[in-house]
Amino acid sequence: MMNSINKQLFCLLAWLLVLSCQAVAANNDLSVNSLRFWTAPDHTRLVFGVSSPIKHKIFTLDNPPRLVLDLKGATFNGKLPDFAKHQLVSLIREGVRDNKDLRIVLDLKKRVIPKSFLLKPNKSYGHRLVVDLYPEKSRISQKPKVVKRASSGVGHKKWVIAIDAGHGGEDPGAKGYKGTREKDVVLAIARKLAVKINQQHNMKAYMVRSGDYYIGLRQRMEKARQARADLFISIHADAFRDQRAHGSSVYVLSNRGASSEAARWLADSENAADLVGGVSLDDKDDMLASVLLDLSQNATKDASVTVADQILRNLKGVTRAHKKYVQRAGFVVLKSPDIPSVLIETAFISNRSEEAKLRSPAHQTKLATAILKGVKNYFAQQARPSSQFADSQYKIRRGDTLSAIAQRYRVPLAQLKRINAMKSNRIRIGQVIKIPS
Repeated sequence: MMNSINKQLFCLLAWLLVLSCQAVAANNDLSVNSLRFWTAPDHTRLVFGVSSPIKHKIFTLDNPPRLVLDLKGATFNGKLPDFAKHQLVSLIREGVRDNKDLRIVLDLKKRVIPKSFLLKPNKSYGHRLVVDLYPEKSRISQKPKVVKRASSGVGHKKWVIAIDAGHGGEDPGAKGYKGTREKDVVLAIARKLAVKINQQHNMKAYMVRSGDYYIGLRQRMEKARQARADLFISIHADAFRDQRAHGSSVYVLSNRGASSEAARWLADSENAADLVGGVSLDDKDDMLASVLLDLSQNATKDASVTVADQILRNLKGVTRAHKKYVQRAGFVVLKSPDIPSVLIETAFISNRSEEAKLRSPAHQTKLATAILKGVKNYFAQQARPSSQFADSQYKIRRGDTLSAIAQRYRVPLAQLKRINAMKSNRIRIGQVIKIPS
């Protein structure tokens, strides 16, 4: 009996020893195989390609400013990038610490606030460690920078169109047969669209992403709101496993997506102090806030469908439509409660013929021109945005509601009724009302 127990204990110890050796071996196999970086206007992102999830420690030093990254039990098998003329980093170096850990040191031109996190593998990359470097000033200032609307003559302002080129940086988006990356072609189309918009006397483009870097989905919404955009256009290129799929599509927010966003806004105390349709929700009771948000969302959804329909009609003159009608989906970037928002899938990058067209600057220009025509048709139906010096007038059309008009021009409904001496929300087709500044 005793011999049997001893044998079992021996087997157990041997098994534990094997596991321990395997763990040590696995730990010794930890390596950093690549290092990439992208520079955005407000931060720099470093992406370390690692062999497996890795324990790390990050801290900063002063005099001179440096950032230190310690990676437990890892080795460096990649190539250090060149940070020549970079806005934050002057030099990067790596070495062994305590004969077992990898230490990476970045010499900085100014103090930064770092943020790090791990990413799981996806179709394009394996395990990654991401380090974001924010200049200390940009994180201290909590007040968002607001882009002022440009003047378009006395008494009027320009329509502001936020153009969002999808993906970017570490996120390439879909890839074509010849290696075409979605992030590159949609940025090219977005830039061409911005140029065309800025050539219009009554419009101004705001580029949400102006270079090859990634912006979070909700950040894209926030940037558009900070720019006081009147319209948000997100540009993408679709992909599907069947290479025969082809054509363009235009999306607006689904009802389900709108409902989930309404719940998020009403539950988030930070949103409450923000303006929705020109009205702050922080001083309203729950029921009134819910009603005001619902009115704002309904008006925004109606406007989104209108502009999406105009864009789709014009795209049909350039490329085949994948779907005949405007589609609805719960895309995060479409969820702004008070900015009409559309997402355009310009083509299927997975289709060899359409991939070739997307790579063509001439075709990119045609797509940008078609989108602009749709935008112009939409704004032709709207009164121009008023300035602080003069009120505008608006002629009531079929399908208009007073609450929708108030939302469109970001004017409190009560103020709109007061300036027009209205006792109710009833309006009639052909009626001319004043839009207060």
